Amino acid sequence: MISQDIRKIAPEMDPLRRGMGWSVEDLSKPQIIVESTFGDSHPGSAHLMKFSNNAVQGVAKMGGKAARYFATDICDGMGQGHDGINYSLASRDTIASLIEIHANATPFDGGVFISSCDKAVPAHLMAIGRINIPSIIVTGGVMEAGPNLLTLEQIGTYSAMFQRGDITEEELTYYKHNACPSCGACSFMGTASTMQVMAEALGLMLPGSSLMPATCSDLEEVAVEAGKQVMNLANMNLKPRDIVTKKSFENAIMIHAAISGSTNSLLHIPAVAHEFGIEIDEEIFDDINRYVPYLLNIRPAGQWPAEYFYYAGGVPAIMEEIKHLLNLDVMTVTGKTLGENLEDLKKNGYYEKCDKYLKKVGLKRSDIIKSENNPMGENGAIAILKGNIAPEGAVVKHSAVPKEMHKGILKAKPFDSEEEAISAIMSKKIKPGDAVFIRYEGPKGSGMPEMFYTTEAISSDKELASSIALITDGRFSGASKGPAIGHVSPEAAVGGPIALVEENDLIEIDIEKRLIQLIGVNGERLSLEKVNEFLQKRRAKWKKRENKYESGILKIFSERAVSPMKGGYMK
Repeated sequence: MISQDIRKIAPEMDPLRRGMGWSVEDLSKPQIIVESTFGDSHPGSAHLMKFSNNAVQGVAKMGGKAARYFATDICDGMGQGHDGINYSLASRDTIASLIEIHANATPFDGGVFISSCDKAVPAHLMAIGRINIPSIIVTGGVMEAGPNLLTLEQIGTYSAMFQRGDITEEELTYYKHNACPSCGACSFMGTASTMQVMAEALGLMLPGSSLMPATCSDLEEVAVEAGKQVMNLANMNLKPRDIVTKKSFENAIMIHAAISGSTNSLLHIPAVAHEFGIEIDEEIFDDINRYVPYLLNIRPAGQWPAEYFYYAGGVPAIMEEIKHLLNLDVMTVTGKTLGENLEDLKKNGYYEKCDKYLKKVGLKRSDIIKSENNPMGENGAIAILKGNIAPEGAVVKHSAVPKEMHKGILKAKPFDSEEEAISAIMSKKIKPGDAVFIRYEGPKGSGMPEMFYTTEAISSDKELASSIALITDGRFSGASKGPAIGHVSPEAAVGGPIALVEENDLIEIDIEKRLIQLIGVNGERLSLEKVNEFLQKRRAKWKKRENKYESGILKIFSERAVSPMKGGYMK
């Protein structure tokens, strides 16, 4: 055991452990770090202490000694509408670095990593790839839906409706007070829920344990079992890099396509892969989404709240539907292959337990998880568009885009901040046929915040929802829906072509052909040769902006972040 070897050359360690209340016997036990994002920061983390304690119990039952560490995360929802959202993506890399510090400054033989939400789960995944000690992920599950299945992603729509006078302030207040009735990640397939699913799809969680209802006793049992299993992993010296391979990432991306996962995963999965020494590029996402069906009838693209996903059998049930596509020979934290895990679940009563929950809500499994023969959509959920304004690519969740917006020519309306764009939308300055550009919002521009309120303002406007597009080098909330194209790379802050777009340029979008390009100037269509001449002239006049941030983490992040299509991580 690593911790025992280090003790021999660090004589202060034993007395310091004793000062924490450890017994003499504890000093010679395998030592496990239990790292969580517990804190009174938001519903996804406020309940995690009990799971940390459960994991500690599991470690103790197997003869180990656990130490609890904490790196609290922030909430994108609480960061919306002000500059707090600029810290969101930077927080992912910061948490990963803090965990690296925790795990390497004091040696451990293994770790249990507990989190729920948007940046915390990918941060934990990045960290365990980096520190590479025997590790297992436990996620904090999903919150319950509110009255009449009210869920948080609807609040943006209701807020825009209130600003337009479509609903009363009293109605909006009721929705706000009842959208989050319990702890857990938000109850839709946003980034938090998606990344919980990705952690299991990569083989780093106990089978069937992601996205459980945060309030169910099953999740507490999972945390205990995870504490036990990390001891087995430590004894086997089975490390994350022994488990996760490129095939594991291919499986995760297939599952992402099948659940219509958040576009933010295209930031997180490449960043996680980078920490495992594996390259995942945008083409893998696009290729896989061309043949994996979209099957999950969960909000925001589907009908039901996310807690119903577990009732229908969760990740294993999705895997069974596309089993013939998956790499079943990949290793997992059970010490068995994915294929072996799926067979074990059929024998150990997992699906029968899920069915009991499903019966309580009066639904069939097929109401929530569709079959390959009757999918929600044929070609996954994500497409990578490229062209002269996005030579490195841009991301669109085509499953959430109205069919009439899959192909068209629009007039550009560029804005250099989200605030300017949303003001123009709400004041009716944006008309059908416009392409709203929001730029200088990438990682180097402003930290890459979400354009959540802008997408909600568009999707809640009946006139605009299926007649305009939103194009940005920023990103979108996992709750976003509608004609939104993000992660445009290179970003405007480094002189990407998106910075050169001008009022009334003609923009062609063709999702089927994976195309986004500038095809005309001042409303007149031109040859691509002429368009390129205009872009070259504009580039000669373009001047790089000074860094928006003069100090602090956002200055560091904006200086060191790679492009959105590469994962937006700090190099």
